[in-house]
Amino acid sequence: MSIQEAGKSSHPLNVIVATDCGSTTTKAILIEKVDNEYRQTYRGEAPTTVEAPFEDVTRGVLNAIAEIEELSGRKILDGEKILTPNRAAQGDPRTGVDIYISTSSAGGGLQMMVTGVVQNMTGESAQRAALGAGAIVIDVLASNDGRLPHEKIERIRTMRPDMILMSGGTDGGAVTHVVEMAEYIAAAEPRPRFGATYKLPLIYAGNKDAQGQVKHILGEKAALEVTDNIRPVLERENLAPARNKIHDLFLEHVMQQAPGYKKLIDMTGAPIMPTPAAVGVIMETIARRDHLNLIGVDIGGATTDVFSVFEGVFNRTVSANLGMSYSISNVLAEAGLANIMRWVPFTIDEQTLRNRIKNKMVRPTTIPQTLDELQIEQAIAREALRLALIHHKSLATGLKGVQQERTISDVFEQQTSGKTLIDMLKLDLIVGSGGILSHAPRRVQSMVMMVDAYEPLGFTRLSVDSIFMMPHLGVLSTIDEKAATDVFVRDCMVYLGTCVAPIGQGKDGERCADYEIMFSDGKVVKDQLTFGELRLFPLALNQKATMTMQPAKQVNLGAGPGTPVTREVQGGVVGLMLDGRGRPLQLPADQLARVAALTKWFSAVGLYPTANKNVEF
Repeated sequence: MSIQEAGKSSHPLNVIVATDCGSTTTKAILIEKVDNEYRQTYRGEAPTTVEAPFEDVTRGVLNAIAEIEELSGRKILDGEKILTPNRAAQGDPRTGVDIYISTSSAGGGLQMMVTGVVQNMTGESAQRAALGAGAIVIDVLASNDGRLPHEKIERIRTMRPDMILMSGGTDGGAVTHVVEMAEYIAAAEPRPRFGATYKLPLIYAGNKDAQGQVKHILGEKAALEVTDNIRPVLERENLAPARNKIHDLFLEHVMQQAPGYKKLIDMTGAPIMPTPAAVGVIMETIARRDHLNLIGVDIGGATTDVFSVFEGVFNRTVSANLGMSYSISNVLAEAGLANIMRWVPFTIDEQTLRNRIKNKMVRPTTIPQTLDELQIEQAIAREALRLALIHHKSLATGLKGVQQERTISDVFEQQTSGKTLIDMLKLDLIVGSGGILSHAPRRVQSMVMMVDAYEPLGFTRLSVDSIFMMPHLGVLSTIDEKAATDVFVRDCMVYLGTCVAPIGQGKDGERCADYEIMFSDGKVVKDQLTFGELRLFPLALNQKATMTMQPAKQVNLGAGPGTPVTREVQGGVVGLMLDGRGRPLQLPADQLARVAALTKWFSAVGLYPTANKNVEF
């Protein structure tokens, strides 16, 4: 049964228990219908038990649910069995749940290798299909990737993916290069990460004219599944059939091999989803429901996932080398020390900063103990977020090769580039999650980190996931969309407020824009925003204000240079932030001037509690 075919429950869902089996922690939440709306009421956590000595993922699941039992007073477990359905109809409202659902990224998540003919065309389409299904793409092989045949074969043999997605060619086009790639895979005889006795799942989603030859070459070598071409013509991508097939094979093959997952599958009332795929589903659901263009980010210890929905088109990327603990040294290597140091609001010796970053990698579970440690960690987070968005923009593009050339053979050596779909001026909402954003000591710190990293343009709303329950809600939305969106809006999302950022640059102190803010209580604030200035106005959650801005002649707020704009702005737990620092954002090159500027900005919005760096929390 696919995710899409998961049947709706025959009885109403009033009590739902959901888990997310992460690589280190299994998180459980209880959702209950209260006064005709769904709310997240209790949560529990336990270490994930996929590795020795337990080697049974259900142990961690049962332990996390047992914590919910204890906190809520509801009887959910009978030994190792989850009591379903809820016994309220039998006069016992405190026993049982209506459904149990789960997501998983335990065991390192779903690791895939994808192949195409032209690297930046069918190869990139295959990458988008796999990423959208919640996979980590460990390599992209293509006929024109510059590797020799023996190098390709060796790569396939040594990587040991969970699954391979083969694409290549438009329907009716040449089959030579697709067949060639199938022969490389056959020669490599790839083995999966888990399970010594089963064949590696392989999905063929390329030129339909090559299906027969691919079946002949790989039919005995892999668990081959054939689905519709992901690029049937150059002008169109068809990713859904491949994504659905990835979900099905993840459940049927990959999950069956991981310790304890067969038991977990039997316990759930809906197909298990890879955690990133579930997060993507709830992002898509919210964007569709509210007609939003949004960017979401999940910054973890080892990887950073970025999701976007623009004009209804969903994209996901995973920066597998950018994270805040295990991968923190990669952020330093990719961003460069200067880019991290530019966000640190005090003078620090370069070697001291390097040592602190290395310490975090060696001891990944530690959290900052002093204010300067927190400021350094949040400086690194800005760079990880910035780099992950650059990576996302490079993949979230229009189709490459379209209109310039008509056939694969014509463009084999062409490096045509599609335009990114990410338009920051049309962005409505940024959603942040992951420990550094969800658990920042002050919510304003989360907001400023995202504003500094993403440099939103014009009017943009920002929010964070309160306790990282988006995976649970993603899988729930496939069963009951109302329940998922109710909890998302009321319990999951913490709306921080709105950032207003004029586009343009000028000298510090020069006029950027005149503004008038009319609050709902009738209060009016009129003033001038100057370049190099950051201002914060209290505007509470669920409150709105009407804002009119008259920008300077070289400054643009979305309607054109010098053109006034009137917009309704929404509040949040932080409020309304006016960012006059200019776009693109440029920090002073001189170290003393930069520290002075950071100190001024951070003080203006109350970012940190004291100027004394060594005060403990």
